[in-house]
Amino acid sequence: MRSDLTTNYGPPPGDWRDTAQRYALVPLRIFLGVTFIYAAFDKLTDSAFFKASGGGSIGDQMRGVRDSSAIPALVDLALRSPSGFGYAIAFGELAVGIGTLLGVLTRLAAVGGALISLSLWLTVSWATEPYYLGNDLAYLMAWLPLVLAGAAVWSVDAWWRGRRFRSSEY
Repeated sequence: MRSDLTTNYGPPPGDWRDTAQRYALVPLRIFLGVTFIYAAFDKLTDSAFFKASGGGSIGDQMRGVRDSSAIPALVDLALRSPSGFGYAIAFGELAVGIGTLLGVLTRLAAVGGALISLSLWLTVSWATEPYYLGNDLAYLMAWLPLVLAGAAVWSVDAWWRGRRFRSSEY
């Protein structure tokens, strides 16, 4: 009987591989969550970042990548309000990082992270050669497993699922 479970349906329940699969995305969640929170605080604590021009400003950074980006119109849109765009990125990174780290609406947070990474890849790191040296593409790919799978363990999402399941039993 046990061989049927293993052969036809994967490892038997409680097998170490089952446990490893459930926890496999936890290190990715921690890495992406902490990294995006850190990136947000890095921006929010840098007085030069939110300025329209000057060393280290979002405005100068965007003007510097405009002509080499895949979508210059996206950069032009950001340049209409560099400060507003900078705050949007910083608070977006903070929300995505917290959501991912705590596992709150994890799939939605991961979509947000993927969109931030995609926009940065298409603008800031598009001209990086060879392409695999640009980190934004790697971050985009790292978000996709969380978009698909969410946070199965050690998350607010899992706690909510457990509560819904327990309440439906009564």
